[in-house]
Amino acid sequence: MSLHYLPPVKPSAIALGTIFNQTAEIAILSPLFGQTYQRAKAANTKEEFLRSKEASSAAVAWGTTAVGSALQSYGVGALINATGTLSYKGAAYLGSLIFFATSAPSFLAQVFSEKRPLDTVGVALAAKLFETVGLSVFLTWWGTRTNPFT
Repeated sequence: MSLHYLPPVKPSAIALGTIFNQTAEIAILSPLFGQTYQRAKAANTKEEFLRSKEASSAAVAWGTTAVGSALQSYGVGALINATGTLSYKGAAYLGSLIFFATSAPSFLAQVFSEKRPLDTVGVALAAKLFETVGLSVFLTWWGTRTNPFT
């Protein structure tokens, strides 16, 4: 498959969408980074911390979420372009469809099958809504088309 067939999305939309999604991811991953930061302060030297397992796992976690956020931003931008979404209302509908298609089943399973605490599920649910509906509206506001006249 050639990259020629991938729909174009404005690079600035992908970059800003990645930053937008990272804010939601940080809310979820902050406990990991919080513990890592405390261990870094307890380490004797910077070199000791940089060689530690905590530093490498934090770097891998941040890197994978950044790549995932960029891919998600591209995908949402491509869907906005492909569907011709121009309004915030349409973007909210599109983001809701993305949420229900990708995330709602796992949240239902967490509540009813796994019996996870509702506060834990609620925080993750809010972050995922921010990443889907919020991202769609944000990208619609910013603009995703490489040529807005087509």
